[in-house]
Amino acid sequence: MDTPLITLTTDFGAKDPFVGIMKGVILGIEPRVRIVDLTHEIAPQNVTEAALALGTSYRYFPPWTIHLAVVDPMVGSARRPLLAVTDQHYFLAPDNGLLSLVFEREESVHVRHVTAEHYFLQPMSATFHARDLFAPVAGWLARGIDISVFGEEVENYVRLDLPHPRRIGKEILEGRVISIDRFGNATTNITWSDLEPFLAGRAEKDCLVVLKGQQIAGLSRFYAEREEGALGAVLGSAGYLEIFVYRGNAAERWGIRPGDEVAVLLSEK
Repeated sequence: MDTPLITLTTDFGAKDPFVGIMKGVILGIEPRVRIVDLTHEIAPQNVTEAALALGTSYRYFPPWTIHLAVVDPMVGSARRPLLAVTDQHYFLAPDNGLLSLVFEREESVHVRHVTAEHYFLQPMSATFHARDLFAPVAGWLARGIDISVFGEEVENYVRLDLPHPRRIGKEILEGRVISIDRFGNATTNITWSDLEPFLAGRAEKDCLVVLKGQQIAGLSRFYAEREEGALGAVLGSAGYLEIFVYRGNAAERWGIRPGDEVAVLLSEK
């Protein structure tokens, strides 16, 4: 790893110095490292949102990027810190399901329980493991320390029961809203791999999307295909079905929240 790269994903926001302190710890161990802020605006303690943000982003980074993600409601408890290694990436995260989408998408994952305390900052706070445990381990990993020294492999790590869409007969595909972005677009858990067999060769305009009592005829190719203020549905950049209002905020206008049901129906021919 000539110039190591670390991404950071947290729910820390930008008001407090927490993220800056993490970067200081990392740079104190490996000054050459490049650090990319994936996001620090995960809703507080929302592990599922963090899992989705990381799981839909990590593949866009160079091989052997170190992905450090800390959304940790159980910090200081018996939950384990994990180091997961796939064919091309490293992941550091608490054992609370944050890596669930990575586990789901990667064919080969080796997971270690990080127990090598001499790589931690001492004394270690019970409330800031991002600073005292995860950041220093990321720094030492970036320096090329072999993964085997951090702890033993484990297999009984936590996986979230991430929501998946379900078919109801031949003409209904039911899913849920899983996140709202800053534009008010509602991302659902329905992907093209769910829609393609459901459509069975029919065009994307031959479906009806229903959410909060609103009906959307067909899928748009891009946001501006709808008139200003109109409700639409589109396959977003991460491959998930999104509900949007062109030049507006769908979540505010229609009171959309994560967990809301969404259905895709086949239109009559």
